[in-house]
Amino acid sequence: MKLTTIGTGTAAPHGARVSAAHLVESGHGSGAVRLLLDCGSGAVHRMASLGVDWPAITHVAITHFHADHIADLPMLLMGWRWGQLPPRSAPVTLYGPPGTGALIERMAGVYGAWMLAPGFPCTVRELLPDEIVRVGEHVTLSAHPVPHTAESVAYSVCDGERRLVYTGDTGVSEALGAWSTGCDLLLAECSLPESMVVREHLTPRQAGQLAAHAAAYRLVLTHFYPPVEAVDILGEVAECFTGPTVLATDGWSIEF
Repeated sequence: MKLTTIGTGTAAPHGARVSAAHLVESGHGSGAVRLLLDCGSGAVHRMASLGVDWPAITHVAITHFHADHIADLPMLLMGWRWGQLPPRSAPVTLYGPPGTGALIERMAGVYGAWMLAPGFPCTVRELLPDEIVRVGEHVTLSAHPVPHTAESVAYSVCDGERRLVYTGDTGVSEALGAWSTGCDLLLAECSLPESMVVREHLTPRQAGQLAAHAAAYRLVLTHFYPPVEAVDILGEVAECFTGPTVLATDGWSIEF
């Protein structure tokens, strides 16, 4: 399994970080899965600048409906239809929490009905809490509710050998820690310093506590608002979690 952190930023404009987007790849050839987790503002052009094979994405999963996690969905669909020659013909599935179908319909009301019929098979699939779906021959995807917005979920991606858990945006959640138990890689938000703590996001120390609770092997942090970059993130995480920890940047990748 390979993770590439496409966008590690937030709603705050940032010179080096676009909004949330992460690519998980597993397998090769016709059975390969290329799963994009979230598609926030700037993600599509960032993929192009990084040399990411965005036309080969097979699935998209969104965690919730804030613009910094979904704003580039129309751009991605448009790119597949009009931004490449020949246009996309391969099917794609868009996953999300309940309400995702209505969200896409509202987007189509703004950007055009082509979003509902983009010229290639496009299926919208709403995942119920803790439902497990097969997105490839050896890859499963499941979602778990998290405390951020009413619809917010975290995702687990498992290829039978390795498991990645992506928190999306979340506040403190013991249930999320238990659900993530034993994951090989925990991709967790790390939004704000302790001095700006809120219920809907994690601080570095809280992210470390989550990783420790989950007994994760590796912690990869993302979703940094500028104020948190001014503190000793790794030092605060290490107060709670002693495993390998990475402060992700746009374009960082790892095979695990």
